[in-house]
Amino acid sequence: MWQVEFSVETHGRGSYDLTGRIRDAVRESGIGSGLCHVFLRHTSASLMLCENADPAVLQDLETFMSRLAPDGDPMFTHTAEGSDDMSAHVRSVLTHNDLTLPIRNGKIDLGTWQGVYLWEHRQAAHRRNVTLTLSGA
Repeated sequence: MWQVEFSVETHGRGSYDLTGRIRDAVRESGIGSGLCHVFLRHTSASLMLCENADPAVLQDLETFMSRLAPDGDPMFTHTAEGSDDMSAHVRSVLTHNDLTLPIRNGKIDLGTWQGVYLWEHRQAAHRRNVTLTLSGA
């Protein structure tokens, strides 16, 4: 088993590509076949496996999520950190805080158009921590 942690500096709401950092970690681990578990240690951001070719996909997902869980919705009473506080938690619960990816031939086995992204749900910049746990042979 091999484990590494890294931080991602976000500039506020949006998607941040983690694919390269995960690929590098898998290569450094020396594991040829196994699993890479990606875990985000936060409750107002999430992870997603998404299309990596057309940036409009990421923008469309953000547009959809803003309609589903809008900032400042009067039904939310948890606003301790601002109008985007509870909506960020809702977005995180509806998505994922972890992903498990296969490792094959020493690489993460993603499809042609797949990338791994951190999805920041808060308006302000944050430092997000990601833990990778890799197991295999």
